Amino acid sequence: MLNSGNKKLEQIPKLPGVYIMRDGIGNIIYIGKAKSLKNRLSSYFNADINSKSTAIITAMRKIDYILCTSEREALIVERQLINKIKPYFNSMWKDDKSYPYIRFSINEDFPRLTLTRKKLNGNALYFGPYPQIFYIKKLTRWLVKLFKIRTCKMLLLEGSLPEQKKVKSCLYYHTEMCYGPCLGKITSKDYKAKIKDVELFLNGKFKKLEDEWESYMFNLSENMRYEEAKEIRDRLYALQNMSERVMISEITQDDINQSVQRADSINELKNVLGLKHPPAVIEGFDNSNIQGTNAVASMVRFQNGIADKKNYRRFKIKTVVGADDFASMHEVVYRRYSSLIRKNEKLPDLILIDGGKGQLGAAVSALEELQIRISIISLAKKNEEIFLPDKDKALVLSKYSEALKLLQSVRDESHRFAVSYHRKLRAKEFGV
Repeated sequence: MLNSGNKKLEQIPKLPGVYIMRDGIGNIIYIGKAKSLKNRLSSYFNADINSKSTAIITAMRKIDYILCTSEREALIVERQLINKIKPYFNSMWKDDKSYPYIRFSINEDFPRLTLTRKKLNGNALYFGPYPQIFYIKKLTRWLVKLFKIRTCKMLLLEGSLPEQKKVKSCLYYHTEMCYGPCLGKITSKDYKAKIKDVELFLNGKFKKLEDEWESYMFNLSENMRYEEAKEIRDRLYALQNMSERVMISEITQDDINQSVQRADSINELKNVLGLKHPPAVIEGFDNSNIQGTNAVASMVRFQNGIADKKNYRRFKIKTVVGADDFASMHEVVYRRYSSLIRKNEKLPDLILIDGGKGQLGAAVSALEELQIRISIISLAKKNEEIFLPDKDKALVLSKYSEALKLLQSVRDESHRFAVSYHRKLRAKEFGV
């Protein structure tokens, strides 16, 4: 059982996330979100004895947590988990505040997209709920425009359309923003076929959509259906160049387990290395060369235990002649962090060097030249030994350690990335 002075509570990071409280047999009894997990959970143990927090603490025996990149993401994950699991205390204390759903009325002859705060069974598909109504309104308008979905509120039946004089002046049809079902310009079957991919989009299947649309566009072009091909091309362009994509994805039990496991590994790593803060951002380095030729290095970045591939970096070694692994490591570490300092960008929580004491020493000297302090270690593959700058003896963790598994993931990914870059340069050299 945790209490306000418990060491386990002190280990919880001051990061955004979702916390999951369980009873003695593992049932989830409450789910909450926080801007700072540590501060929020600490507040439970300092609450007034008459507050509703007391009831939770009395029943709670275990706390899991999921790290998130922002408070907004934590809010979305919290809502999805509560709606999926329906914990006892969340249901008991449910407030009147409700978040909007996107409603896709697939049972209508000519379906529409609308926003609603009530989820009814059987009459439509619902996506959400979403806490940021501004962005969801923006997304809905964008989808209506992209797929040319009708915006009118009238109930349209294919066999009983409204009088033409009432709808013939519709600007949406005349500006080609709607297919004109009210004017009988398209059948229900064809209309539904044209907007069927809305469901894929709302389920977050962006890559599948792109692949399908590319294939469909080429088939239309080959059959000289150029106007239709142009419409699909415009959709592709819009999808690939959206100014802001809204994360819409289902949280599964596996997602929860993996998120908790990642949080545990980061917390364990903090403890075994004696760090002041959980290493939420880890950057890993490795070198690659063959007999000193095409010497390169890689840097990979993991955030909250997940590979952050958009922030990977590759380096061609510029100042080292021949195969000097130590000097190469010094160069790339110096270049990486001198660049971050120059751009006034945030430094990582932990640096991981692929190698032993020699590679680690070279990296440490680069940081000293830059006069910056970042926690740094190396991981030698032969015996999976962890070297620390101020320790003579290597640290060896159990092969089952979640902290070791995280370090191995970072190390292996940096090695893969370095080797792939080296092979690419070698292939280019031989004209492949």
